[in-house]
Amino acid sequence: MIPTIKMLKDKIEKSSSQWLVLLIDIFLVSICFVLAYTIRYNLTLNFDFSRLLENLPVVVLVGLISFVLTGSYKGHIRFTGRKDVYAIFNSICLTSMLLIIVTLLLAKWSLVKVQRIPLSIIIIHSLLSFIVLVASRLVFVGLYRNITREPGKITNVMILGAGEFGILTYNALQSSIRNIKVVAYLDNEKKKSGRRINGLKVFHVDQVAEDFYKEKEVVEVIVAKQNIHSNELRRIVDRFIQADVRVKIIPPVERWINGELKESQIKSIQIEDLLGRPPIILRNPRVNEEFYGKTLFVTGGAGSIGSEIVRQITEYDYEALVVIDQAESPLYELQQELFRKGVTHFTPIVADIRDKKRMTELFEKYRPEYIFHAAAYKHVPLMETNPYEAIRINIGGTKIISNLAMEFGVEKFVFVSTDKAVNPTNVMGATKRAAEMLIGTRKGMSATKFIITRFGNVLGSNGSVIPLFKKQLEQGGPLTVTHKEVTRYFMTIPEASSLVLEAGCMGVGGEIFVFDMGESVKIFDLAKKMIFLSGFQYPEEVDIKIVGLRPGEKLYEELLASDENTLPTHHEKIMIGKSRPVDCKKTSEKLEGLLLKSNNSTPALELKKMLKEIVPEYEAQLVE
Repeated sequence: MIPTIKMLKDKIEKSSSQWLVLLIDIFLVSICFVLAYTIRYNLTLNFDFSRLLENLPVVVLVGLISFVLTGSYKGHIRFTGRKDVYAIFNSICLTSMLLIIVTLLLAKWSLVKVQRIPLSIIIIHSLLSFIVLVASRLVFVGLYRNITREPGKITNVMILGAGEFGILTYNALQSSIRNIKVVAYLDNEKKKSGRRINGLKVFHVDQVAEDFYKEKEVVEVIVAKQNIHSNELRRIVDRFIQADVRVKIIPPVERWINGELKESQIKSIQIEDLLGRPPIILRNPRVNEEFYGKTLFVTGGAGSIGSEIVRQITEYDYEALVVIDQAESPLYELQQELFRKGVTHFTPIVADIRDKKRMTELFEKYRPEYIFHAAAYKHVPLMETNPYEAIRINIGGTKIISNLAMEFGVEKFVFVSTDKAVNPTNVMGATKRAAEMLIGTRKGMSATKFIITRFGNVLGSNGSVIPLFKKQLEQGGPLTVTHKEVTRYFMTIPEASSLVLEAGCMGVGGEIFVFDMGESVKIFDLAKKMIFLSGFQYPEEVDIKIVGLRPGEKLYEELLASDENTLPTHHEKIMIGKSRPVDCKKTSEKLEGLLLKSNNSTPALELKKMLKEIVPEYEAQLVE
């Protein structure tokens, strides 16, 4: 009962405000009619007042009918825009036409004693009414913004993009409650330079010096463009880093609220936007065909990559989805997230992939046809001092799941690897490479197709550099970088997960799928950009501290070993890496020996030596 009363109250309040607008509009139209007579008679009162009084009720009635028919009074006055102006124009045009028709009919049929309104007065009245009604709304908007605007210093901004999106951005900023003042437009088209938009001059972005921003006290530049290439965006950011100006960007049109851009949607550029290459988008209709009616397993399903794989899988028509992870809290959070999205067709399982008995029970119960194996220990420094755990999970866990896959006739087994497995210098990379070799020994042993996906660092994943930098920025810095020259390849979590699904679809067994990830990124430069994008100055406000390379860490990563070749696929950004042949018998024996010896009592140095025997390219640090 209470919600019904509240809804009724809200409806009454909304309706009452609309009727008030309608009454004000009718009043203004009446005033404009009087002014029209005055203007018609040379700004004097030398006209027949009785005729005015006879015509005025007709004008009020016709105006009322026109406003109700066009609904011009129903818009939110404080959000008056182009559509509202169109509605007012339509209502005034309708009023003028009806006045001409009605007065002619009334005068001809003599239904009531009324004289015909002169055509000149109707034209003057329509022009006055349109101007006054639009002006009244703009005055109200101005007063409303001045009253509701947050107190404080005015923020001077410039809009980069003197086109349609630039104008829409200007309108959104004008509607903001923040004290924002647009001082000029920027554009990279020379033909637009020198023009004026909304009374503001357009400057060519290359012709504006740093002093100009300081002179105008520009705090922010808003990029008002759609589908901007990341390389261009990176150049824009680099330009304004030098001028100490923050950079923001409007969202894609499809994210606008009800098709309109709001100032609150204009966000600071994220470091993910500066990959140095366009995002890799995979749209393969065969994925849905592959998953249709199938039971899928995702190990490590609560991790950064695993959870995104799960999210993307839930968009397809599968029979059953089993999500396995030993991390209880992240798995619960994923479960709740999917529930909020209305996804219930999945089964979360808390289990350890090293528990062969438990894994066998799950295989017997669900009979999976696809396995996406993302479970692994991945933190380089931790695994360097805990090689036993890395071996048991990354190699031992992979062995158990892959053996069960063959035993239960799984159709495809997709293994999530890393670029650190290429010429590894650390335990984590060496164990992942050993797991790749283990999978290589499985080829031809059963009907199961074993596929490997290999990619670089994933932006925003647990333990990656971006979340670390964000935490350090929240604490006031400094940002820690291991070496000034260290570089990494980067990709987003959705890209990495899409690769895994694509590999599962197109793989026929034995491939290593790798991405063309563009240029590698210098971590030191990445840190500087993050400081800048967070609104701080380097090094005055937040500094960068060089802490030295960690044990087993490389200056740069590789996606392919020197003796691996690549073959193209149907997607220009995806390649197949052909690795060197593996001696299946010897490799299997060495891996068995490593797993047998891998326990807490075995010295870390001995485990590293055994790893090096399996992975000859492993540059192990064999000194205690």
